[in-house]
Amino acid sequence: MDEPSRIVPTIQNIVSTVNLDCHFDLKRIALSARNAEYNPRRFVAAKSEERSRVAARRFARIIEKIGYTVRFKEFKIQNMVGSCDLKFPIRLERISINHAAFSSYEPELFPGLIYRMKDPKIVLLLFVSEKIVITGGKKKEEIYKAFANIYPVLTQFRKIVA
Repeated sequence: MDEPSRIVPTIQNIVSTVNLDCHFDLKRIALSARNAEYNPRRFVAAKSEERSRVAARRFARIIEKIGYTVRFKEFKIQNMVGSCDLKFPIRLERISINHAAFSSYEPELFPGLIYRMKDPKIVLLLFVSEKIVITGGKKKEEIYKAFANIYPVLTQFRKIVA
């Protein structure tokens, strides 16, 4: 059996926000900036905190070149998503029964078990495919702590395959 220290969640994406301290027209920006596309239903994310900050600074420079006066302030990580492969199957239905206060499992609506951890305040999506998605963190440490907290539960509900 793998120890939790050997399985480390990989950060898949980071969503951040920044206040540029000005009002601007997104359609105008999309028409004025090179390689820009206006799609209000979609936003991009980064793979690291540093890349997220760099992308926000580059966006601020693009906005300045178009003619807006901006101030880069209140940069904040809003959400981090990590994932990992357990390398063993788990009994989702048993977890949902034994951890009913924290979990929801309705496979006819969604294929994964939704586990709402209190500390850290993280949501874990557990799948029959042995994969886990960990979301809601503001720091990598929260993602790692959530996995360390859930790992003993998962080993307790490990499905024995004959």
